[in-house]
Amino acid sequence: MSAAEQRTKLELERIIFIGRTYEEYLSMFSLSFDELKGKKILDCPAGACSFTAWGNQAGLDITACDIAYDHRIEDLKDKGKQDIGHTMEVMESAKGNYIWDFFRDIDGLRKHRLSALEDCTAHMRKHRSRYVPVVLPVLPFENEKFDLLLSAHFLFMYADRLDYQYHIETLRELLRVTKDEIRIFPLIDLEGKRYEHLDKIIDYLTGLGCIVKEETVPYEFMINGNSMLKIRKNNYEG
Repeated sequence: MSAAEQRTKLELERIIFIGRTYEEYLSMFSLSFDELKGKKILDCPAGACSFTAWGNQAGLDITACDIAYDHRIEDLKDKGKQDIGHTMEVMESAKGNYIWDFFRDIDGLRKHRLSALEDCTAHMRKHRSRYVPVVLPVLPFENEKFDLLLSAHFLFMYADRLDYQYHIETLRELLRVTKDEIRIFPLIDLEGKRYEHLDKIIDYLTGLGCIVKEETVPYEFMINGNSMLKIRKNNYEG
């Protein structure tokens, strides 16, 4: 194996390639198909989610971006299967931290995650341009390119690794490429606690002229993880 191949393999090992289904997205972000029609949508970061695949096949205009998309599709699919297998093993001892209304049980969760992975990678093979490699907090898109931006299971969840300044820089970049609205889900960290600087973030965004609301959504898998942040640009001054 060459040095470049070894470096690529190491970079891929650092990525967790797991995704949610299209149905989960509608529930997580309290959206309907009709609300999405006619809008340019960015899923950031999208991972192995099938939202882009199913949405575009249904006639929506969705672009996905993620640091993982710089890798070969087959490598991503293999990594996704490994990550799902490992996650299911961990879930066995942590079932009490979750609400099982949506998935019923761990086998149901596994099927959803494998389905999302299969749909995502299959769509990626045919429509590679819809899957853009990025490294936040920088995005390779023009100003206000998208009407709606959805961001799931990233920013506030990893508060132990991503500090407040990183959140601010990323949010400003998300606002730059978005014309109307950003929705972020969930608002808790990996321990199920509300992100400690969320009120400070809301005050900061409000000060920029945004209308910011915390809203309860129909989806709850992690206990306490049933809220999203809705950010409308309104009189935004970036």
